[in-house]
Amino acid sequence: MSTTATVKLSLPLAYQQDIFREIREEDGLVIMARGLGLPRIVTNLLHAYDAAGDNLVLIIGAGERENKWIGDSLVEQAVISKGTKARGLFIVNTDAMNVGARKKLYGRGGIFSVTSRILVVDMLTNLINPETITGLVVLHAERVIATSLEAFIIRIFRQKNKDGFIKAFSDSPEPFTTGFSPLATMMRNLFVRRNMLWPRFDITVSKSLEAKKPEVVELEVGMTESMREIQIAILECIEASISELRRTNSQHLELEDWTVDSALHKDFDIIIRRQLDPVWHRVSYKTRQIVSDLTQFRELLHSLLSEDCVHFNRGLENILATNTPKPGTTRQTQSPWLFLDAAHTIFTVAKRRIYTGDIGIGKEDVANGIPAGLVPRLEEQPKWAVLTEVLQEIERDLYANAVPMDTSNGVTLIMCSDEATCRQLREYIQHMNERVPKEKYDNDEEESQDEGKASATIMLRRKLRSYLNWKRESKKAFATLFSEQDQQPDPAGKRGLEYHRGRAPPNKRRRVRGGASAVAGPSRASGGAIVIPDDDSSHVAQLATSIQPNELEKGVKQEIVDDPMENMEDYYELFDLKDLVVIHPYDGDNDEHLLEELRPRFVIMYDPDAAFVRRVEVYRSSHNERNIRVYFMSYCDSVEERRYLSAVRKEKDAFTKLIREKSTMAVTLTTDGHGITDPQEQFLRTVNTRIAGGGRLIATADPPRVLVDVREFRSSLPSLIHGRNMVIVPLMLTVGDYILTPDICVERKSIKDLISSFKDGRLYNQCEVMFNHYKYPMLLIEFDQNKSFNLEPFADMSAGSTINNSDLQSKLVLLTIAFPKLRIIWSSSPYQTAEIFEELKKNLDEPDPVKAIQAGLEEGEDAMNIYNQTPQDMLRAVPGITVRNYKNIMVELENMMELANLEEAEINKIVGKESGRQVHRFFNRNIYE
Repeated sequence: MSTTATVKLSLPLAYQQDIFREIREEDGLVIMARGLGLPRIVTNLLHAYDAAGDNLVLIIGAGERENKWIGDSLVEQAVISKGTKARGLFIVNTDAMNVGARKKLYGRGGIFSVTSRILVVDMLTNLINPETITGLVVLHAERVIATSLEAFIIRIFRQKNKDGFIKAFSDSPEPFTTGFSPLATMMRNLFVRRNMLWPRFDITVSKSLEAKKPEVVELEVGMTESMREIQIAILECIEASISELRRTNSQHLELEDWTVDSALHKDFDIIIRRQLDPVWHRVSYKTRQIVSDLTQFRELLHSLLSEDCVHFNRGLENILATNTPKPGTTRQTQSPWLFLDAAHTIFTVAKRRIYTGDIGIGKEDVANGIPAGLVPRLEEQPKWAVLTEVLQEIERDLYANAVPMDTSNGVTLIMCSDEATCRQLREYIQHMNERVPKEKYDNDEEESQDEGKASATIMLRRKLRSYLNWKRESKKAFATLFSEQDQQPDPAGKRGLEYHRGRAPPNKRRRVRGGASAVAGPSRASGGAIVIPDDDSSHVAQLATSIQPNELEKGVKQEIVDDPMENMEDYYELFDLKDLVVIHPYDGDNDEHLLEELRPRFVIMYDPDAAFVRRVEVYRSSHNERNIRVYFMSYCDSVEERRYLSAVRKEKDAFTKLIREKSTMAVTLTTDGHGITDPQEQFLRTVNTRIAGGGRLIATADPPRVLVDVREFRSSLPSLIHGRNMVIVPLMLTVGDYILTPDICVERKSIKDLISSFKDGRLYNQCEVMFNHYKYPMLLIEFDQNKSFNLEPFADMSAGSTINNSDLQSKLVLLTIAFPKLRIIWSSSPYQTAEIFEELKKNLDEPDPVKAIQAGLEEGEDAMNIYNQTPQDMLRAVPGITVRNYKNIMVELENMMELANLEEAEINKIVGKESGRQVHRFFNRNIYE
């Protein structure tokens, strides 16, 4: 197989050429900083192998987006190089492609992107011979942990192919710095000996990017006083929550070095939850609520800086509504932070950003004799005004320089953090030059507004009308909901009265700190509900009347949702590229293609993003003839700025740790994929040493064999079994998940799957079928050792309680009563399960794959012709579908849509009356019931 060919590479920068040269010559792990052009290096490497024409290269770890830009880039480079042997990218990502088609594709060779679950089965069944594979290209190498399918694939490949290459890539250095010797561990999983680190501060990278710098204009935008007050209040709530977690969970959490800055990262609450998972069943409800609140705080900080004032306040009211208990109940389920003084500041200031006025009942305006009502304020985001100034400056620049001086298109590109911000800016730019006539209720500040200044009044008035309508309808919905619940008998009501009998009722007294009035901040009503001072309904009604759309607003063009595309010549025309303003969200590596396609002259970074800054640097340095000006906008002294600087510092610290570990790391020599390299030792492991009692000394050169259902490759257990030197044979099993011996069949259930299997009765059918075909059926209940799981102790149950269908322990008891000979195995982790399987197989015969496939099949039925697997799994999850009747449906019907559209009588003919009723009810049930 040839891997050398004269190809034309598209790597204009020196550091990109160095990386390509190093990774082409030697296997290794490349870790780059985000935004330095990793996709370009990967596609050039793949093109070099594709142009040779006789290579079989597999890409693992690629998602749908990666497949798209790899495929497009390979086609583009093949055209540029004028290669005759290049065939592009083949994608194998669905079970719909049958075995024969995949085998033919593999035999032709080329560049293949295969999903991990399909590839591991194809390699174990020898559908693709690992010895014929030229090499593997691993994307997202940070995800290749010991229990992942990608690590399983690499291990199989290296065991059977000592000469093929393994080249891994990653642009996320942070995951390589957690744990003990994380870089060495990851390299061991990848079976590579060399790592290549390319941070932004590398000398070669710095020289390449600083030779031609883009023109950058930094714009520090000041927040309004109201936004600053809300941000400080939210940070106070975060600090109080972290202090409470530290106080109540000091034995479970390592929070000594965590500060408010740590809470700004998106993985902060995930880290806390991961630490609490082993004891999650023992922590208090308050702790669980605080962990959930930390995610909410981060979302609030993002909403404060990105959303308009109306949507932000609407989000706060949703939070308040979800924490409002049913009227009359004494159960306290509210988030603790809602009772802080800072929470009162958040709610009151957020409302003040929308409208102001004296809401005191009884006060009247002397001139008009009407109640002093609410006046819309509609505070605009400060970035909007700065964005308008930037767009005006760009327009003047384009007018002054009508003749382009370079090959840029003159497009203005605005980059935002998400799609919601893009929609907001599109609407703002569309209506910023339209103005509402002054009304008599407007205040002096509005009357003195500059006529030539852009304004978001049209947009915010429309959103305020929508908000008031939503508020009115939501109150009706809550009233209806609570009234319906009040009509239903509440069995917990009597228990609550009995529970509090003989002691003071809850919330009888409330301590008021500092001698303040009890209504100064958030308080509890008699039922425990949170009370936030609200506006009088008459004033809100007056406000709604005052902002009714006038003639100008009625004529405003609304955003087009469904365009029939009729009479295009009357409504559409071709724009000059210099008049084009593109608003786009950050989209990772796809932003590189966006810059190449648009060739913008001006880029406005509405939200800061370190990776995109580097992509602009790479774009400018790669094109000498294209100039680009970047406007970098950020709120000064804000969470946005702190998060940006913290992310840059975190990546730099990660590379510093990796460089330090690389300098002291021992060289890994055993990268052949074999846990046992001595043939004699491998032989002795298969010797039966139980010769007492007349036993014979039995030795076999074949390692132990386990038959595994192909659906089980979604879990990590097959990989761990293979790691214990047992042969994995993937089959389409009808009975059981794992066949250990001719007599032992194991049905594996996770906790979630166990509960759902009891709920739909599937487990009883599975146990019955196992007993029909195997002597020792076993139920394996496996839970994660890093997550909490416990059953309620029988001692905690009341003496008079009986077995019921809602309790998991009761269901297990009923199952053992129905099947007394069923063995139940409890396993704390997949590692322990693999060890249990190894012990169960000792000194026993190996299972027969042919008999295992035929078990449970009808006479003459072929397991290889059994339908598409994903719809089959969906079908078996439908209520009423059992092991006995699901085959009838697959024979009679073509797809799930046909089943969903059948009448109940037609379904009854296929599966029976009772099952047909359940199936028909499932597909025709109202989702609001």
